[in-house]
Amino acid sequence: MTYDLLRGVRVLELGNYIAAPTTGRLLADFGADVIKVERPRTGDELRRWRLYAGDTSMLYRTTNRGKRSIVVDLRSDEGRELVLDLVRESDVLLENFRPGTLEKWGLTPEVLDEVNPHLVMARISAFGQTGPLSQRPGFAAVAEAYGGFRELVGEPGRPPSRTGVSIGDTIAGIYGAFGVVMSLFDRERGRDAGEGGRGWDRRVIDVALNEAMLSVTESLLPEWEAYGIKRERTGGRMQGIAPSNAYLCDDGKSIVVAGNGDAIYQRFMLLIGRDDLAVDPALQTNEGRWDQRDILDAAIGDWTARYPSSEALRLLDGAGVPSGPIYTADDLGQDEQLAARHMVQRLDVHDGDRLRRDVGFPGIVPVLGGRSADISSLGPDLGQHTREVLADLGWDEQRITEYEERVS
Repeated sequence: MTYDLLRGVRVLELGNYIAAPTTGRLLADFGADVIKVERPRTGDELRRWRLYAGDTSMLYRTTNRGKRSIVVDLRSDEGRELVLDLVRESDVLLENFRPGTLEKWGLTPEVLDEVNPHLVMARISAFGQTGPLSQRPGFAAVAEAYGGFRELVGEPGRPPSRTGVSIGDTIAGIYGAFGVVMSLFDRERGRDAGEGGRGWDRRVIDVALNEAMLSVTESLLPEWEAYGIKRERTGGRMQGIAPSNAYLCDDGKSIVVAGNGDAIYQRFMLLIGRDDLAVDPALQTNEGRWDQRDILDAAIGDWTARYPSSEALRLLDGAGVPSGPIYTADDLGQDEQLAARHMVQRLDVHDGDRLRRDVGFPGIVPVLGGRSADISSLGPDLGQHTREVLADLGWDEQRITEYEERVS
């Protein structure tokens, strides 16, 4: 089973790396025909990020699943004309170049709008298309810092750290997909002309990585401006919420326990044999528990240290205290819950060195109908669909062959 909610929607992806390709991946997951434009010979640089063998990384195969790849030199007149031909047949264009790059290549919004007056365009950049920082380049790491997110990640008293994934790119990509679908919905209702004829304004989705990260900092800014409260890095804790942390068990593994609800807290303390903490008047509210978080974490840590992680989790589950293991990649591949919802899908994949069989890949989110749809295909080989896409445009065999020779 595959999802077909976006069947008939054609997306032209000019993006590189992770942000815009994540938008394209999400649209492809739900049935859109995503044509990924890649530079001659090297393709998307993501092909070589975390490359452990061959010529195409698992990161590329994952981020670009469900797409078709065509080779185009965007810096050439021929490439520009080919992109415009594809724009005429597309509903959506995705790009995450530094602002001004498309304009330099003669692919301005005005030109695109003239070629296809109903085109939806998602533009993802470090700081957006306007404002004093708009022309600055920047990867997600920089945007996470500018957006206030990095200040919250890590241990107190130590420099901020980053998460283990390119979270700024991914969140921006998700916002890009949301913006595209929203604009397509608006178009279907016949409102894409906008108010006062400013249709293009309603069809250009401008996603800034720093703003995407700002949007997930919750009440960081208003708490500061309203109360002068400066959020601090709290490691495994969450500011103002207790007890909720990771705790080390007897077998050397850590588990996460979120016992911060008032009723849950009572059950939690009784389970660990700390009736005194359960009935302490100062600990009956979350505010009071946060004030004494060090005492609570020490008591919980003493309890978890007496049990292997599996036994501690069994006891917590029996008491109705939310908890869970900290999964490794190996754990994810064997998890019954993920398997039941088809959320780990096993496919054969060639990395350019050899065929790797039965490799697990993350399924499609969100789920419709109780389980993930099937991944239609993994990220394509470079230029794998060039001939097919050009044939769709009406090119004959000789012209296609000559073109492939020029860009190979």
